Amino acid sequence: MDTGDTAWVLVSAALVLLMTPGLALFYGGMVRSKSVLNMMLMSFASLGVIGVLWVLFGYSMTFGSSVGNARIVGNPLEYLGLEGLMSPDAVAGTVPALAFVSFQAVFAIIAVALISGAIADRAKFGTWIVFTVVWATLVYFPVAHWVFAFDATDDAGAVTTYGGWIANSVQALDFAGGTAIHINAGAAALALALVVGKRIGFAKEPMRPHNLPLVMLGAGLLWFGWFGFNAGSALGANTLASVAFVNTIVATSAAILGWLLLERLRDGHPTSLGAASGVVAGLVAITPAANSVSPVGALVIGLVAGVACAAAVGLKYRFGYDDSLDVVGVHLVGGLVGTLLIGFLAHPQSPAEVAGLFYGGGFDQLGRQAIGAFAVLVYSFVVTLLIALLLKAVMGWRVPAEAESDGIDGDQHAESGYDLHPLRGGSGMIATATAAGSTRATSAEAAPTKSEELA
Repeated sequence: MDTGDTAWVLVSAALVLLMTPGLALFYGGMVRSKSVLNMMLMSFASLGVIGVLWVLFGYSMTFGSSVGNARIVGNPLEYLGLEGLMSPDAVAGTVPALAFVSFQAVFAIIAVALISGAIADRAKFGTWIVFTVVWATLVYFPVAHWVFAFDATDDAGAVTTYGGWIANSVQALDFAGGTAIHINAGAAALALALVVGKRIGFAKEPMRPHNLPLVMLGAGLLWFGWFGFNAGSALGANTLASVAFVNTIVATSAAILGWLLLERLRDGHPTSLGAASGVVAGLVAITPAANSVSPVGALVIGLVAGVACAAAVGLKYRFGYDDSLDVVGVHLVGGLVGTLLIGFLAHPQSPAEVAGLFYGGGFDQLGRQAIGAFAVLVYSFVVTLLIALLLKAVMGWRVPAEAESDGIDGDQHAESGYDLHPLRGGSGMIATATAAGSTRATSAEAAPTKSEELA
């Protein structure tokens, strides 16, 4: 084990963990004020649910040896409850096995949380919780096994642990999760949006972000955490981490400019929401390619992603699906851009040592990238569609129409994100906050007077 590598992986895991609260701020600022707490809580719930599942069987399904050597899913019993991984002899490369477990846990968490943006303002919180359990088990853990689990061999070269089929048979490149996380979550978001249905007033009344400073703060935290996401995937403090770090800077910077340029040409003005969205588009696109392209290649990927994602977010109005916060337009499209452009821009002198079409490599790698990307897209969409339809039949997805109109925060959580005008009547408090932040009324029987109703 190497102490420097271990320190970097643990710090990177903490950075990636911060991305989920950052996503909560990013998403929370984009919804209307009456939905902000519900939107943020969906991300925080993913932290709780997936953190538990990962320890119990998620890590084993992802990185255990393939069941029957089929390369579809890892053995869920191999590391059940992370059994045997506390030993000093349990290592992953040059770091302790549990450092690797921690790093991959936060990837699983944010992959699930990303989907929530597609169904903002209208979904039952309880149904969302059940969905996170089922989707992670049937979709994320198997797909992550396909992409992230590599074969392990002994000193004689014989395979001792069989990994996933995309990583080992197809050999598509996905450094940090363009397919396993972004295409996966984006395809799931599309399926879920179709099943849950449109918000009341979609495409007929304005549904503007209620807090753009919150959106930009969330985007900044995502960019900060993404250095752990990409550079941390080197699993060491080394040249590979440095290449990924630089590529993450330049691709994101170019994507901001690409998004703002398209806004200026199309709408007449660049926006803060566009800049924040460009940040995420660039980060998504460079994620699979961070180890395989040069900084100039990263610039191209970022620029293309910024323009493509800015154009794609309007598709929901053309095709009539309500992807509330553009998970499809940013994560699915951005993931496809980054994954497929590896086939053109992979640099033979990069750490991946693969040549794309523009560097004399022919169409071979492009074909591998396409197989990996579209296999994940189709699998995630179909299985998510089935999960969503089952939950719709058993639990229902939609809150009542009145609750959606009045605000899902009050209906699902009995809270308000901005309780600016608390009402008091006689000796009873109707709905105000105590110094500790409680919104519980001191008297359940207290009723508003006529003057309070007018107020």
